[in-house]
Amino acid sequence: MDTENQTGVSEFLLSGFSEDPELQPLLFVLFLSMYLVSVLGNLLIILTVTSDSRLHTPMYYFLSHLSFSDICVNSSVVPKVLVNIQTASRAITYAGCITQMFFSSAFVCLENLLLSVMAYDRFVAICHPLHYTIMMNKHLCGLLVLVSWIASVLVCLLHSLMVLRLSFCTHTEIAHFFCELTEVLKSACSDALSNYVTLYSAVGLLAVVPLFGIVFSYSKIISSTLKMSSVEGRYKAFSTCGSHLTVISLFYGAGLGVYLSSAFSSSSSMETVASVIYSMVIPMLNPFIYSLRNRDMKRALRKLFSRFFFSL
Repeated sequence: MDTENQTGVSEFLLSGFSEDPELQPLLFVLFLSMYLVSVLGNLLIILTVTSDSRLHTPMYYFLSHLSFSDICVNSSVVPKVLVNIQTASRAITYAGCITQMFFSSAFVCLENLLLSVMAYDRFVAICHPLHYTIMMNKHLCGLLVLVSWIASVLVCLLHSLMVLRLSFCTHTEIAHFFCELTEVLKSACSDALSNYVTLYSAVGLLAVVPLFGIVFSYSKIISSTLKMSSVEGRYKAFSTCGSHLTVISLFYGAGLGVYLSSAFSSSSSMETVASVIYSMVIPMLNPFIYSLRNRDMKRALRKLFSRFFFSL
């Protein structure tokens, strides 16, 4: 690879989805529709939680932050994809790439930590119901969310600053539809060993450890639920965890798909599909998963809609 003008790179080229001009309008409409549904759905979740006093509980407090994170993940990726499709351009500026990489990574990391916090909340609610209000007090809930935000921002800021020290060749093409951290590292001309060491250390700390926490929480939940003598109690316990388990399965399934396709496949198509799932599909589905399978949320939504239509 030509190593001239390594430090003066001004833009990258994104591989995109397809160069077939006949597919561009379809892709534009598809991604725009998914983006609008995702943003409006998650905003509706946030509005519903904040407007209904019955939903001012730890579970819905964490859910509102998860919805905000979904909006941010989507907004860090999709608008640039839409612009590139509309303008038939694959270019993204160097500064724009670093910015997109930081925000997309930070909010995916935040979502991962929030899912583990929500698993802990369900663990306390089901395994220690008598101590729930004491253990999951407002101070602890706020602290858990604050730590999740700080950890996500600091780790991804470190990654972004470390990328700034790398050299890139001119006309560098990133084999992805957005500036994903591992793909940016693959495009570097200089040695990125320290970046990879930091990346995998962060993955171990902020992905694997929370995943073990989720597995531990749900193993205890399942054990406690099976010991319940009441069938109604078992059903209620499982129903409160059903939505969360669905989202966890989608999130980690897509993340595992990205990792496996990147590590063991030379084709980027599978990685692209997995990335579309966690950056566009999952944020779009989360509002439906949490609202359609939750009685309290459905009741609050009906109340919100009736209040809105009666005010017209």
